Amino acid sequence: MAKRDYYEVLGVEKGGSVDEIKKAYRKLAMKHHPDRNPGDKDAETKFKEAAEAYEVLSDEQKRQRYDQLGHAGVDGMGHAGQGFHSMEDIFAAFGDVFGGGSIFDGLFAGGGRGGGARNQGASLKLGLEITFREAIFGCTKTIDLKRNEPCETCKGSGAKAGTKAVTCTVCAGHGIVRQGQGFFVVQTTCPQCHGSGKFIPEPCPTCRGAGASPKKVTIKVRIPAGVEDSSRLRVAGEGEGGRDGGPRGDLYVYISVKADPFFERHEDDVVCKIPVGYAQAALGAEIEVPTLDGSAKLRIPAGTQPNEVLRMRGQGVPGRGSARGDQLVVVQVTVPKRTTKRQEELLRELGTIEDASGEQKSFFDRLKSVFE
Repeated sequence: MAKRDYYEVLGVEKGGSVDEIKKAYRKLAMKHHPDRNPGDKDAETKFKEAAEAYEVLSDEQKRQRYDQLGHAGVDGMGHAGQGFHSMEDIFAAFGDVFGGGSIFDGLFAGGGRGGGARNQGASLKLGLEITFREAIFGCTKTIDLKRNEPCETCKGSGAKAGTKAVTCTVCAGHGIVRQGQGFFVVQTTCPQCHGSGKFIPEPCPTCRGAGASPKKVTIKVRIPAGVEDSSRLRVAGEGEGGRDGGPRGDLYVYISVKADPFFERHEDDVVCKIPVGYAQAALGAEIEVPTLDGSAKLRIPAGTQPNEVLRMRGQGVPGRGSARGDQLVVVQVTVPKRTTKRQEELLRELGTIEDASGEQKSFFDRLKSVFE
């Protein structure tokens, strides 16, 4: 069955803003959530379909590729093109869309968003600049970052030595308080325990009950081969530490690729410009050209024209499989600004031969006939 257009799924215009897309997704997610539609497979399918559409349209890079190439343009980028396999995938990816302090806390508390997710550490964002060749072939970068680590005094509990946290008396350990009646119940984060479900009567003097304190750490991040400029990499479990044994958050690395003085990238191909002498272009030659792997020989066919593109297969960007893109060489025929006496003699002789051939005269005759 063919996939529906993502804009159609969310019911937004193609030029809609991120806020409009998020609002439309939240509305659909509430409508088709499994807790409201127990046993309804159609609702579950629509719920996952909306999540897949939101994942693409809320991401600037994925949205641009989708607008240009459709579903094929985002196939393989995260869940895009493959769908979400479980509700846990959706809640893990878009839990922030239904942020705390509203009806969404309680409505989406099922399906895997329990105490573990509530105590999960915050995600971190980091910008990283790499060279052109590092982006092409991949690399491992050592990164220093400051993040909250479990307090060494209280071991992350937040409680003073000899004491411990107790169940919050306001929310009875649920982390949320409910108000209202009937179907629509407003649920908000507990004002006393701030959603943890526990209250600390005597906070740790070192971290003041936070259970964590800032610390500088050094980690290594693997950059995959072929990564593009403005890509976002997710490093699982390298965010801030969770509380009360909760899992760590994630680290999101935003890649910036330095421009190369010689090469440009066009998808899986690399493009470069090579100066070639007039005689080499006219008679043909074999020259040395730089590639991403070092120097290589390139055959210039006789009669090569200015700005003609020659292809060197397998010298481009590594693809997802074993195949690589190509290197495209733009031939730039150079004309010397200064000539020796001998060069001038030969060029004048060549000019005389070209005049004798009549090719230039024939051209102007044809041009003249156009205006007659």
